[in-house]
Amino acid sequence: MRIRNIILPLAAVLVVTTGCTSNKKYAALQGRYDDLTREYNETKVELAKSQANASSLEQLLAEARRNNDDLKRNYESIQGSLNQSLLQNQQGSINISKLVDEINASNQYIKQLVQAKSKSDSLNMVLTNNLTRSLSRDELKEVDVKVLKGVVYISLADNMLFKSGSYEVNSRAMETLSKIAKIIKDYGDYDVLVEGNTDDVPISRTNIRNNWDLSTLRASSIVQVLQNDFGVNASRLTAAGRGEYNPIADNTTELGRQRNRRTEIIVTPKLDQFLDLIDKAPDTDDSAASGI
Repeated sequence: MRIRNIILPLAAVLVVTTGCTSNKKYAALQGRYDDLTREYNETKVELAKSQANASSLEQLLAEARRNNDDLKRNYESIQGSLNQSLLQNQQGSINISKLVDEINASNQYIKQLVQAKSKSDSLNMVLTNNLTRSLSRDELKEVDVKVLKGVVYISLADNMLFKSGSYEVNSRAMETLSKIAKIIKDYGDYDVLVEGNTDDVPISRTNIRNNWDLSTLRASSIVQVLQNDFGVNASRLTAAGRGEYNPIADNTTELGRQRNRRTEIIVTPKLDQFLDLIDKAPDTDDSAASGI
């Protein structure tokens, strides 16, 4: 009887001690889970910032999104395992180190993406500088240069190149075209597409049927000036017209129609030339300092 009186209190103490230990393990797991959730959310925020800043790396961003989806699925799977572990905390705990490794890998990938974006920005600056180095400030007001995926787009306002409704190149445009021709000749292996664009106002000329005709004739005029007046190799040149069907602004306003009346000179380096330019791309700080 006396032994029984001793054993019963001792058993009660053991039950209470075991319960306390389980609660501590539960609390520790819960705390670790909260930390990992916060790290995961911070990782998502960093990825979102990288996506917002990587406008010229759509393919790489798409891959990042796919990787993020994979990470999210892994995270949800691990979260399910953790929830099960919390419900059955006497049976064991989740492998926290695996989740930490996956989050660290995601952080490293985001850093690489940001570095690639910085390199791309530097490359864009190299291409832009090369193609605007001979243009004056006044000419740059009428010449828009942008780089998308390593392709250079030089957009020229048609009021600088032609008279209204005409496809004859005016004398005012010749100096600007001579400088662009010199740059095109400097990059002698690049392909050059001259593309005419109009607004949506129908044209009424006896020798021009519609805006398709006008845009194509204007592109052809620029191509022939580059070839005949400035010696650009004709085999590198292509003339094309897109009429009113490639607007960059609203045709319901005069300013929008003016922006849509443009000729674009599209300069495309080949893959090996593009990679060579990447090697020559300056550091981001140097690019920002050089300006256009």
